Amino acid sequence: MGEDRRGRASYVIGPDGSPLTMADLPPPNTKRWVIRRKAEVVAAVRGGLLSLDEACRRYTLTVEEFLAWQRAIDRFGMPGLRATRVQQYRN
Repeated sequence: MGEDRRGRASYVIGPDGSPLTMADLPPPNTKRWVIRRKAEVVAAVRGGLLSLDEACRRYTLTVEEFLAWQRAIDRFGMPGLRATRVQQYRN
């Protein structure tokens, strides 16, 4: 992971194993949250590219919504982020 002048991460490793920079993140006006986009935002926060507060502001997310994405990845991997599959993974 690289760092910029402020000591902040300039890139992190994304969910597909490739470098992820701020320019690679979903646009702030994203309305359709597919699995990959959710996973990229979680990777960015975990790697220090964005803070949790910055991610929530940028994407108009609640902390609870972001934490739910994070928990889904931790428990079930990227398939856990599939909105239509949530019921199957809750048991």
